[in-house]
Amino acid sequence: MDSLPSTPSDSSVLPQGCQQLGRLGASPLHEESLHPWTSRDQLVDLLLVLAATQTAEHEGISAAGSTAASRRFTALADAELLIHGPAGQRRWPLPPLPAGVSPALLSHVAARRLKLNPQVAALGLTQRPNFPHLEIEALDQGPSACLSSGAAMPLPRVQHLWRRGELLGRRLQRPLVLAECVPGGTTTAQAVLTALGVEVAHLISGSARHPPQQLKQALVTGGLQRASLGAHPAPEQILAAVGDPFQAFASGVLVGAVSSGQPLLLGGGCQMLAVLALAMQALPASQRERLASQVLIGTTGWLADEGAAATSQSPLGGLVDATAGLVDTSLSVLACGVRFHSSTHQPLLDYERGYVKEGVGAGALLLLAQLRGCTCSDLVRDCERALEQLLNRPVTSTP
Repeated sequence: MDSLPSTPSDSSVLPQGCQQLGRLGASPLHEESLHPWTSRDQLVDLLLVLAATQTAEHEGISAAGSTAASRRFTALADAELLIHGPAGQRRWPLPPLPAGVSPALLSHVAARRLKLNPQVAALGLTQRPNFPHLEIEALDQGPSACLSSGAAMPLPRVQHLWRRGELLGRRLQRPLVLAECVPGGTTTAQAVLTALGVEVAHLISGSARHPPQQLKQALVTGGLQRASLGAHPAPEQILAAVGDPFQAFASGVLVGAVSSGQPLLLGGGCQMLAVLALAMQALPASQRERLASQVLIGTTGWLADEGAAATSQSPLGGLVDATAGLVDTSLSVLACGVRFHSSTHQPLLDYERGYVKEGVGAGALLLLAQLRGCTCSDLVRDCERALEQLLNRPVTSTP
């Protein structure tokens, strides 16, 4: 880590409340590096990747749906909410949550402000989406197996997803916002980063107010023991053992984007750090800094601040540094400034209590809206109005 640049960022270029994560591993941020995201004249594409893993079937592993059955439809319901909004007609009911509201509501608000038209890619779902989507693989592939098996996906499937992602990345013609919805995805992220050699068990969050760290670690340990990957496994071997379909596809997108040279805004926290680490490991050392210069990770303030009161740096900030140390280059990770302290709507206030925190690209899209001139107060007000619409508009049918 001593070789990483430590030039301070210019905090004046960041909108209200936004913060940069990481210390030794934080890349300097200046107006030029943020220009693709601050320029209102620059057209941007938005891709939401839906995927499923049987890791999410474990009781208590994820709060993205209160039951294993409901989590099978979380991705579809969130995608519909992002596309059609709270007042639109939707087929898939949002899964019951312990508290809060789907982050897709926040994503929709920001995407609407930005006038973005979301595209959706579907991987390994149990049901075919009833909305337009990119078909990356055959529907009958189904969810990846639980990572505890040590055999999450056949290697040919991983290779196919990676190639399809790489092709998309090479063909990018505009900056891309990449978002995901993968119940159980923080656990597969933990497994991938652990397999890459990073000690991350104490740095990984999740959708629950109190993430089930012992359960996550037990699944990861069991899966890696069964996989017997040996020293220095290749990224595709790691994915086949303990990954999920989103990770395979997204890693390919990042590798392909080196050829297109297009900037990437990755929406999330540990899941996006995991795919960035996989892509970096697959690239020659000479191209890693180039990819790092193209990538900005955007997350929410709730995830960025989680656990920060107990230590000098939040777990997510520590994860940024740990990942930067692994790939030996500095990284750009920003949290948006939107908070709900002043809201009178309980599902939004629940975010301040530690529920939900992030998902469906919420942090990245809110960050992008701020970078392009939207104020926090306007975004909060839009979220409140959207929530009111959501609570007064039932879905049109059930699956």
